[in-house]
Amino acid sequence: MDILVLEEAPFIDDLLPFTATRSALDIRMGILTFRERWQCRSRPDSNALSTRQIRYPWDIFLYNSEALTEDFLLITAGRRSEPIPASVQAIQPHSIFIEEGARLQHCILNASTGPIYIGRDSEIMEGASIRGPFALCEGAVVKMGARIYGATTIGPYSVAGGEVKNSVLFGYSNKAHDGYLGDSVIGEWCNLGAGTSNSNIKNTASSVKVWHPASETFMDAGLKCGLLMGDYSRCAINSSFNTGTVVGVCCNVVGGGLPPKYIPDFTWGTPPGASSERGNPERVKYAWNKAIRDIGNWKKLKNRSLSDSEILILRPIFERS
Repeated sequence: MDILVLEEAPFIDDLLPFTATRSALDIRMGILTFRERWQCRSRPDSNALSTRQIRYPWDIFLYNSEALTEDFLLITAGRRSEPIPASVQAIQPHSIFIEEGARLQHCILNASTGPIYIGRDSEIMEGASIRGPFALCEGAVVKMGARIYGATTIGPYSVAGGEVKNSVLFGYSNKAHDGYLGDSVIGEWCNLGAGTSNSNIKNTASSVKVWHPASETFMDAGLKCGLLMGDYSRCAINSSFNTGTVVGVCCNVVGGGLPPKYIPDFTWGTPPGASSERGNPERVKYAWNKAIRDIGNWKKLKNRSLSDSEILILRPIFERS
């Protein structure tokens, strides 16, 4: 199944908050971004199959299993995996592909439910249990004792720990500690504090309503939807997110109780007693200079720096927030 997103599509704002800071073509789903996937598909030895339109943010995790399977076949065709270390318990090893430089010992890889891709220079620490379909992209890390279910993508240079299920981390983001992340999409340069968890299904088992910034209405996202967090956002330890929560770009989510189900771009904190619905009359805006400084500090932790082009993208988002 080939996956398609058109940059020129009139519904591009439907993919907010993720298209606030990038082209839709640079959204990661499966192992690759859409741009990388189409570049691979343009090779003479590649044949495009049918197409599926990814229109809303929850489609990213909803169809991640299909994308992982397609990308695995695309990337590994005609290539040989690095050997699986003897200490690794592998189920259906022919559906596991390990790139050069990957480090893994004393973990469990179960590819009977879908392929498992281990990227270049990535690491799976001892005691981790992983079920496919799953992708650990270049330089990413799975922490000790992590429990990861498919269909999950841990993007480049991200860190994953605790319990993760059917989620996508775009890149350079951290969910490094215990807590549950399920049916969620996390942008780049995000950090989830220790103990952070999200709900992905309502107690009534009814449809999850998700705030849709483009239409300023709640939309039906199906029976399961967890956390949708834009780039450069962070939350405090033991944060709890309701089903279908949308966090915008560059937010610092702190405070007691459940935060609102929609947190606008450049929000600082969530006061106690905040509404579970859209908006918050006590919202405090993240000061520009402080926000840019803090992003720079987080980037330094991964030996990166905030570029002028990134600042130019962020400035109008801040001014509109």
